[in-house]
Amino acid sequence: MSGVASASIALSLSLPPGPRTLEYARLAEELGYCRLWLYDSPLLYGDVWVALARVAEATSRLGVGPGVLVPGLRHVATNAAAIATLETLAPGRVAVAVGTGFTARRLLGKPPLSWKRVEAYVVALRALLHGEAVEIDGELVRMIHPDGYAPPRPIRTPILVAASGPRGSEIARAIGDGVMTFAAPPSGFAWCAVVQSGTVLDPGESFTSSRVFDALAPGIALIYHSVYEAAGAGVDQLPGGAAWRAAIDREPARTRHLVLHEGHCVAPPARERALLDPDLGAMTFSGSASELAGRVAGLVAAGATELVYSPAGADVPRELRAMACAVGTAGC
Repeated sequence: MSGVASASIALSLSLPPGPRTLEYARLAEELGYCRLWLYDSPLLYGDVWVALARVAEATSRLGVGPGVLVPGLRHVATNAAAIATLETLAPGRVAVAVGTGFTARRLLGKPPLSWKRVEAYVVALRALLHGEAVEIDGELVRMIHPDGYAPPRPIRTPILVAASGPRGSEIARAIGDGVMTFAAPPSGFAWCAVVQSGTVLDPGESFTSSRVFDALAPGIALIYHSVYEAAGAGVDQLPGGAAWRAAIDREPARTRHLVLHEGHCVAPPARERALLDPDLGAMTFSGSASELAGRVAGLVAAGATELVYSPAGADVPRELRAMACAVGTAGC
């Protein structure tokens, strides 16, 4: 399964906080992955800060961070204290991504936050970490932790802005240390992390192979979820999209958002899995080792500096090993 990319890129991974997070983190560190980003979606997965603290103590080199934090889930002072605590456990290994929210907001029955609110949150978060006083709800607040209760201020944890589209990229350039994107990399960033799900195909495998579909089903379901949330009936343009939407729309409007995101990025329920088109695997970061090496070269040429791989399926260790072999980890 050789085919290490000639273009250098940092290879990281992203995962939901779950029962095997520590196992995957240790393996990722052994394989040379640069960083572990953990999802922050509290109605789907375990608590991101508890999981990150455990990973920090179980590893020695692997970078750690939440990807992505969503303003509104926690007070800005709470996240500032959590970042400071993680910095004491993994000094110099912490980074944070902040965005408008997808499942973390949708499972509250709410749309993504405005960029104005995200911008204000990031500015306040950075100021708190730097030891500055900021006005929150009409009053000044500041981190005043005694010695030993947090690292000395300023705490200069890098903050990426998770953005897709021109407005998000504009905010990321203005206030971020970089950008995290789930789409094509925007240009002009020294740190551009591109999040991709997918799998490395073994010789003779196709998107309809059982192993491949098992690994890709969560990523394929994400395509349907994202299009439906953004465009409603626009999901009908996907293969089988009309039947998929009909099944979702049969759910009562009040609880539909809960059903829609069940098993999100982990294991689509059987009723949804049966409606997913395996050929949509072509829209994920999937292919032979040599094909993926070529795609990495394209990402690098477009401005990406970090590939954040989101493995899934029944054998995540296999996915981590195969992607590290195909893409390489020399960019760390």
